[in-house]
Amino acid sequence: MVNNLAKLPIQTLVKEPKIVEKFESVLGNKSAQFVTSLINVVNSNQSLKNVDQMSVVASAMVAASLDLPINQDLGYMWLVPYGGKAQPQMGYKGYIQLAQRTGQYKHLNAVAVYEDEFQSYNPLTEQLDYEPHFKDRDSSEKPVGYVGYFELTSGFEKTVYWTRKQIDDHRQNFSKMSGKSKPSGVWATNFDAMALKTVLRNLISKWGPMSVEMQKAYESDEQATTISTNDIKDIEAQEKEPATDVSQLINGNATEVNVNDSTTNSKDSE
Repeated sequence: MVNNLAKLPIQTLVKEPKIVEKFESVLGNKSAQFVTSLINVVNSNQSLKNVDQMSVVASAMVAASLDLPINQDLGYMWLVPYGGKAQPQMGYKGYIQLAQRTGQYKHLNAVAVYEDEFQSYNPLTEQLDYEPHFKDRDSSEKPVGYVGYFELTSGFEKTVYWTRKQIDDHRQNFSKMSGKSKPSGVWATNFDAMALKTVLRNLISKWGPMSVEMQKAYESDEQATTISTNDIKDIEAQEKEPATDVSQLINGNATEVNVNDSTTNSKDSE
């Protein structure tokens, strides 16, 4: 039964031959380090321990296929519990990393803007009257907006500015894992990083060149990766002849993790 796998501790699950093979096929000699990082991420987050552990592996596989670290402190990609499963959530650094790999971006950045720095923004001409003040900010002082900018090697430039209210409205409307009126998850612990990600995601997806990797990241962001229905049937069929160990449940045709299969609930409409 599929639950036999879903409830296994992550440190046991990632040792199974089929799982090891999948990570090695994607990451090569970097797979052991990545798997160690995955174990640390799950063991440091009780909420991730409590969800379907196969969904944790599938979400981690998305990060592995994009060659992005999952250390939650780095901000490239987070593994976020939602509805009993883990889902991959891109960070703004992840989008920047993937954009850099294309070789088409000369400059790409996003920054928070505080009240004493902002004068005006014209969305038609993209003229931003903004004077940054390089000083430490009190934790109670919140940015009033977020600006994203890129310049391509071709010379094409684009600037977008979102107010904090626009960011929060977007969060409530399009990010199903962010809570409603009150932010939750990564939005609660690192609102600014998620706001910068939202601005960059919008900027790149609408006006920037996107590689196959970037398109995959965009489509996988906050989408659950699952085990196919056929695989579930295969596992359930084995209940008539119980496996003697977990490896028998994973070997053969039992648990092919389909990273590209994703739910289509609540997709960002940018």
